[in-house]
Amino acid sequence: MDAHERLAERFEEHRPHLRAVAYRMLGSLGEAEDAVQDTWLRADRADTSDVENLGGWLTTVVGRVCLNMLRARENRREDPLETRFSDPAVGEESGDDPEREALTADSVGVALLVVLDTLTPAERLSFVLHDMFAVPFDEIAPMIERTPAAARQLASRARRRVKGGTPAPAAGLARQREVVAAFLAATRGGDFDALVTLLHPDVVLHADRAVIPTPEPVLVRGGRTVARGAMAAVGRARFTGLALLDGSVGLAMAPFGRLALVLDFTVVDGLITSIDVIAERERLERLAVGVVEM
Repeated sequence: MDAHERLAERFEEHRPHLRAVAYRMLGSLGEAEDAVQDTWLRADRADTSDVENLGGWLTTVVGRVCLNMLRARENRREDPLETRFSDPAVGEESGDDPEREALTADSVGVALLVVLDTLTPAERLSFVLHDMFAVPFDEIAPMIERTPAAARQLASRARRRVKGGTPAPAAGLARQREVVAAFLAATRGGDFDALVTLLHPDVVLHADRAVIPTPEPVLVRGGRTVARGAMAAVGRARFTGLALLDGSVGLAMAPFGRLALVLDFTVVDGLITSIDVIAERERLERLAVGVVEM
């Protein structure tokens, strides 16, 4: 086996780790695969004979690749959100695998991906590499052309964003989480009867004009009527996860790591009494989104 073959073999051993880093940095499986492939091309061209810790070296390289991709994304600041999110099966025609994308987002945490998408490239890199993959700030700092102390501050700032707004009291939060998680499970499973048991008979659902879209906001009343509407959103539920919304437990839908809409619940005595479905960009940007601690 020559040096090139040995490097290729060792790279394949590190590929799952590199994909995990890239996915958390980019929020898209397709882009993560592109970043890993770019990392391989760079490794193949480099002289790695003196590299003692190949895994660490490759992590640094994929981090730099992702940082460049995030900066390019910021410059473009892709705005085809509506076209990407309007169809729950988006991606199928382009060759993406929506089911695999949804499962990966679920395993990482939809809310976490949403928060990461709000960070600057330098904040995202510092937080992901240090907090998730234990890369020292001394190694992160040169990648973002900052001091280690500055990289530490960026990660700390990102950490505060991940926690979201001031949470509701612990006891109420736990009950909210239980009810909202059951709502998501019933929606994903298409369990109409389970949904009805979670909804107050007089529940009110309000959806803003960007959700459908419609000329006017939508108002729906009654447990069975709201449950039937939820059954029609099974496709969307694949890309949906629990999130803190201004300190309360709700649901966030975020295909490809980009926030598309949220469901804000009011829970009274274990039943959902109201649901506010928000998709208008201005309203979403005002929300403090955080990760629900399990």
